Amino acid sequence: MKIKIINKSGHKLPHYETLASAGMDLRADLESPITLKPLERAIFPTGLFVELPVGYEAQVRPRSGLAAKKGITVLNAPGTIDADYRGNVGVILVNLSNEDFTVENGERIAQMVIAKHERAEWEEVETLSDTDRGEGGFGSTGTK
Repeated sequence: MKIKIINKSGHKLPHYETLASAGMDLRADLESPITLKPLERAIFPTGLFVELPVGYEAQVRPRSGLAAKKGITVLNAPGTIDADYRGNVGVILVNLSNEDFTVENGERIAQMVIAKHERAEWEEVETLSDTDRGEGGFGSTGTK
């Protein structure tokens, strides 16, 4: 699939690192480094502007290495970039660690997955079909 993209970042385009990769790394497009203190959040621009086909979204997800090693994650994971959005793709990062974390220009801060989605049409009814689970939720099926 081809997706139109404008790259104002000066960094290379997002790309798949391996043949089986689902996501492409997004890089911070910064004039100067930004430091996130513990529990602080900020929106980081990428300098990328995309035109997705209708019926697709770009999901912005955390990078597992940043999350596991540094406690840095995408706050609204997965963030959604809709097909009709034309602005700078931003990444909301939060520092869940106990230490300051500095993001440098060009640093890989998140990953983007292109995903197909459906549009739902609601059908109001009086009852829903029965299942074994019923109304059980939030751990009702057990812990192991």
